[in-house]
Amino acid sequence: MTIAVGIFAHQEERRIGLCLGSLPLDRADIRFHILVNGTTDATVEHAQRIAAGRAHVVHDIAQGGKSRTWNHFVHDLLTGEEEAVIFMDGDAEITPGSIDALVADLAAHPEANAAAGMPMNGRRAQIYRHNLKVERGLFGDLYALPRRFLAAIRERGLRLPDDLVGDDGMVAAWAHTDLERDANWVSERIVPCEGAGFRCEPVSLLSPASWRMQYRRMSNYSVRYFQNRIISDIMGREGPQGLPHRMEDLYGEWLPRFRPRGGMTGWFDRKALARMQRQSRA
Repeated sequence: MTIAVGIFAHQEERRIGLCLGSLPLDRADIRFHILVNGTTDATVEHAQRIAAGRAHVVHDIAQGGKSRTWNHFVHDLLTGEEEAVIFMDGDAEITPGSIDALVADLAAHPEANAAAGMPMNGRRAQIYRHNLKVERGLFGDLYALPRRFLAAIRERGLRLPDDLVGDDGMVAAWAHTDLERDANWVSERIVPCEGAGFRCEPVSLLSPASWRMQYRRMSNYSVRYFQNRIISDIMGREGPQGLPHRMEDLYGEWLPRFRPRGGMTGWFDRKALARMQRQSRA
């Protein structure tokens, strides 16, 4: 059995060593793809040094964007012979045994289209774990897809919009609907995997880096919120085949319908809408 692991890394020179150090890089049955995309720091060099002497690939991809990189990985880099593929972020550390647990859960549930890893740290980790078990969602930090489901994605030529914020939400919707419209939604098609976990960099109120990270995160969450409203309409009417190459192609039609929410969230919403407006005119 062959397993592939895709590690999505953008500007992760501080965290890539911790991420790779949490992985069983010497396993002969696992092929690790380190997908360094749109990076100007030393992520590539650090990854190459750690992977040296092992049968793994560090991909230095000039153009950034996780969804764009996800498409490249799934359609161009995988062989199609992998029994399961693990997707994870380059700033996450996974707990021991996570890869085997994800693969085992997929094998134990042949009707499932995905298995979800669990967040293990952070003040809301327990809430997030509970929600994953109830709602059957995915975190982009760690999840797995079986060969059967990936083969269907490739055969239909389905791709995430290149500028989509949040691959995990879209992949979860594809998994729940079995690549059909939202009317075909079955939550049990995603399996929450208790034996697989990930840890992210803890947020410190005293760290300027944490504040910058949180600012970027909140800005992206607002863009994701508005993109999701467009996607929900498409998935309800047409399904995955109706998704655009780029979300910005639809902004001109949708922006007049959007309004910022209240409070601090509304401040980030207004920044997101202004950004989307600029992109729609580009």
